Amino acid sequence: MAKGIGVYKELVFAMGRTGVLGYGGGPSVIPLIRYEAVTRYRWLEDDEFGEILALANALPGPIAPKMAAYLGYKLKGSLGGVVAVLAHVLPTSVAMIGLLGTLYALSHSKVVAGMIAAVRPVIFVMLALMAYEFASKAWQGLGKGVAIGCFLITFLLLHVLDIHPGIVVAIFLVYGAFHLKWMSRLKRKREQEQGKGISL
Repeated sequence: MAKGIGVYKELVFAMGRTGVLGYGGGPSVIPLIRYEAVTRYRWLEDDEFGEILALANALPGPIAPKMAAYLGYKLKGSLGGVVAVLAHVLPTSVAMIGLLGTLYALSHSKVVAGMIAAVRPVIFVMLALMAYEFASKAWQGLGKGVAIGCFLITFLLLHVLDIHPGIVVAIFLVYGAFHLKWMSRLKRKREQEQGKGISL
């Protein structure tokens, strides 16, 4: 990782790329931010990124600027947070203002519609790959039964009971806070029982 001014340079380039290349905003930007933060610059481990993603989903407002703010703050404090958010938001804001008239003029163009249609499968694949990687980690960390149970409960809460996603994320954050402690106690208890069995 670069030191001093180099960190700001990395933040500007990384968050600028995610802002410019994140077609459609929101979910489409998340895999790009993950690539910059975890794979390219190694600012975060994958587990920490997943935790921050969950927290960002639970808070109100657009998710990408919140992720950018966290990364900037983690690396360079408050100033880093401001730099990261501005680097993420400014390029697309300026481009949007500049191209607004052109977009209105081309809104009925078949070429533009074809470009948009071609980009959508790419976004779907990126999101699917990221979801698969997180699901694999959950499968390994929680175990098959708990992971499937969490998926079913999430589906029930979101699609059957129509509970707000922020509330669902908060519920699982609370569960996650106690899961590791509960599992470690269970593991110690099993080890103690096995130890007693061997001593007998």
